[in-house]
Amino acid sequence: MKVEVIYALPHRQHRIEVELEAGATVEEAIEKSGIMEQCPEIDLTHNKVGIFARLVPLSRELRDGDRVEIYRPLQRRRDARAVEEKRARIRARKEQRKG
Repeated sequence: MKVEVIYALPHRQHRIEVELEAGATVEEAIEKSGIMEQCPEIDLTHNKVGIFARLVPLSRELRDGDRVEIYRPLQRRRDARAVEEKRARIRARKEQRKG
């Protein structure tokens, strides 16, 4: 069976097609793809994985045509908050200029 292994970065997407035996798992597909050598930041103890945008365990058996997706960890909440605060300051400055 054929499956795709996908890992998307902000400016680049890694897409690797692999051929596997029936009964192969998500983890086996990732290993066979070699993507962890191309992207050493991937750590399967931290990165979540899914098939067609649904989280699945590494032990999940695959079906022909599945798309295995490796998700990047979300930024820490403080970082997201800082970004939102910066956006709010920019909006406030724009409002001051208008009126």
